This record gives sequence, structure tokens and C-alpha cells, in this order.
Amino acid sequence: MAQTDSDDATQASAPIWPGWLIATTTCIRFYSRLPVPALPGENPHALPDFRLVPRALPFAALVIAAPAALIALLAGLAGVNALLTAALVMTALVVTTGAFHEDGLADSADGLFGGHTPERRLEIMKDSRVGTFGALALGLSLLLRVSALAAILQGAGAWAMAAAVLVAAPWSRVEGIRILATVEPTRRNGASASVGQPEGSVLPIAYGLSGVIALLVVVVGALPLAGVVLGLALSVLAASWLSRTAIRLIGGQTGDIIGAAQQLGEVAIYLGLAIVIGWGGR
Repeated sequence: MAQTDSDDATQASAPIWPGWLIATTTCIRFYSRLPVPALPGENPHALPDFRLVPRALPFAALVIAAPAALIALLAGLAGVNALLTAALVMTALVVTTGAFHEDGLADSADGLFGGHTPERRLEIMKDSRVGTFGALALGLSLLLRVSALAAILQGAGAWAMAAAVLVAAPWSRVEGIRILATVEPTRRNGASASVGQPEGSVLPIAYGLSGVIALLVVVVGALPLAGVVLGLALSVLAASWLSRTAIRLIGGQTGDIIGAAQQLGEVAIYLGLAIVIGWGGR
């Protein structure tokens, strides 16, 4: 990523790995509304430096998704209606993150498909109001995720539903980091540019940890291997499509695009699992 005079001073120096604990808390604080106390040697109010920190994003994602996964398990084991359980799980995810990624999805949909020039699309994306495309994207995202989670619960049980949440949380967020690491920002003073471009070591580590989490879930028998593989593959395809679309329509990525990538990835993983489980792949 080319540096400009407006870049944050932190990004001008060599990145420093703060350690796994601080990196994890930094990601939790950035991606969620969960209260995280400041650790020794950490400035919780400083702009996060994402050149190395997202290595720990899979661990942070597990913490962020834990309340929703617990609700999935308890409500599922208690025999609560599948659709209601899925809606409760989705509510927990939205509350925990403060609709962080949903906001990016809505803004991206409005901007990418509501404007006719790159400049107009970016202008729409900065507008806090939700338009037709944004409302449709949010509605479809919620509908697909709730329906897919309900299908997983009905087809494979409460443990599978909780496991699906824990598999999707890290992998879908790393999809956003992939776009941050590989696509130039459209605004040099935007949110995605200000946190820095992840270095080459970040993606292999983040994807590797997310893959290990998914594999562990398969090994303990909570989810079928075919469903996990299909879900992760669909997630990669969805993020790749979004990346190419953003480059074509606005010339690069923004923070909203990164949030939208997480949403598409999460939907894709749940759908892949639901399809295979529905086919009897449990």
C-alpha cells in the first residue's frame, strides 16, 4: 500500500507484534461491543495497527461468537422452536457486534448498486441512511442466516448449530482481512487505509487458525466434513466476487466492503452446512 502524508503516524514505522493476548483483545475491541479492559502496555484508545494484529483475529472471533453459540446450544437442547432459536442466535450476534458488519453490508449494497459512477457510489456509501439496496441486502442476509441455522438445528442438533456459529465467526472475518490485504483502498484517509495493510504473514496464519478450528469441529463430530468444506469454499467464492466487484465499480476497497465480505462469508458457510446436512451428510 502506498503511503501518503495523511496516513497515521503509527503506520510510518515498522509494525510491532504486541503478543497474542494484546492482539486478541485489540481485535475484540475493534470488532465488537464486548467490554475489554486495557492490558499492561496497551493503549485501548489508539488506532489499531492491522499490519500484524489480525493474526489473532480467529481467537477474537471465537470470543465474540461465544454468547451466540451458547444460546444456540442451550435453546437447542431445551427444545425451543428451530426458527426462534436461530433468531435468538442472530440477535445475539448483532447485539455483540453492534451490527458492525451489517452496517457495512447495507452501505456496500446501496453504494455499489445505487450509483452510476465511482464517485457517486462512494458518496452513497458514506451516507448513513439506508436505501432500497441496503435494506434488501440486510433483509436477505438475516433471512438466509436464520433459515440456514434453523435447518442445521433441525437436521443435526444443537451441538451442530453452536459449532456452525463458531466455524463461521473466524473464517468469515478473515475473508474481510483478505480483501484488506490484497486490494488497495479507494480513500487514502478512509477507515480501511488508516489501520494499515496486513503483511504477508497475516493471511496464512489467520486462515490456518480458522481452518484448524473448523477441522477440530469436524474431528469431534459436531459437523460433517463435506458441509464445512462446501461452506468455506462458498465463502471464498463470495468474498472473491465482492472483491472483483468493488475493484470494478469503485476502484478498490473500503471499510464497508470489508464488513460486507464478512456477511457474505457467514451466509455462505451456513448455507453450505445446511445443504450438506439436508442431503443427509450428517
